Amino acid sequence: MTDIVAGRVASTPVAARRVRSRVGFSWIVPALYIFFLLVPIYWLLNMSFKTTNEILGSFSLWPREFTFANYAKIVSDPVWYNGYLNSILYATLNTVISVSAALPAAYAFSRYRFLGDKHLFFWLLTNRMAPPAIFALPFFQLYSSVGLFDTHIAVALAHCLFNIPLAVWILEGFMSGVPKEIDETAYVDGYSFQRFFFKIFIPLIAGGIGVAAFFCFMFSWVELLLAKTLTSVDARPIASVMTRTISISGYELGVLAAAGALTIIPGAIVIYFVRNYIAKGFALGRV
Repeated sequence: MTDIVAGRVASTPVAARRVRSRVGFSWIVPALYIFFLLVPIYWLLNMSFKTTNEILGSFSLWPREFTFANYAKIVSDPVWYNGYLNSILYATLNTVISVSAALPAAYAFSRYRFLGDKHLFFWLLTNRMAPPAIFALPFFQLYSSVGLFDTHIAVALAHCLFNIPLAVWILEGFMSGVPKEIDETAYVDGYSFQRFFFKIFIPLIAGGIGVAAFFCFMFSWVELLLAKTLTSVDARPIASVMTRTISISGYELGVLAAAGALTIIPGAIVIYFVRNYIAKGFALGRV
């Protein structure tokens, strides 16, 4: 019996060292993953502070001739900063329209049963599955006929075809998680539907609204094909400006890198404001 106890005591430090070894090496995989995620962002920032000649001439981990000229050109050139303003404007419009239209639709799918509800819900998702290139030509001809070509609302409405089904899908998952007894209790207490919906129900699904708004904004922000097809001058987005920027000597790589670095900022701001809701959305919603 004494030998057994002694063996256990002797093996305890060995087991402890093994546990400490595993814990000590457990950070390597996440660290490598974060490193490979940050390398492209760092390299983009690195190029944005270089001249085009330095980018093409040599390989360096940091700028040898540090310059802000690329950012100064974007801030001072109307073509560049109008591209950012146009993208922010139609992405915000699309987010507001998509979430506003998806809220009553998701509530109907969540609370009521009607003929063909499951088929209609699936049909909404099929629009999200289709590639944007399929709808580029029909939208172009339609908006040209009604005078909406090269306007912000045209791009916002075109993106609604993809974002409203996604928002309905996300919000329906959140609404289904709210007990129906809350609706009935509010009606018994004398609440009208509008008052119940805006005072009680929407705060309960605030996480879902934040997640839906995030995905709608990001899709509209990064989508290029429809935004480029439906605009020409007045509402041209920043992604379209970047693809058309070329000089006599070729592409201005430093300016393009600076523009790419600045396009990360709106997405980062949106993530910051809905960061708590995104985590809840991945845990409870249909994401």
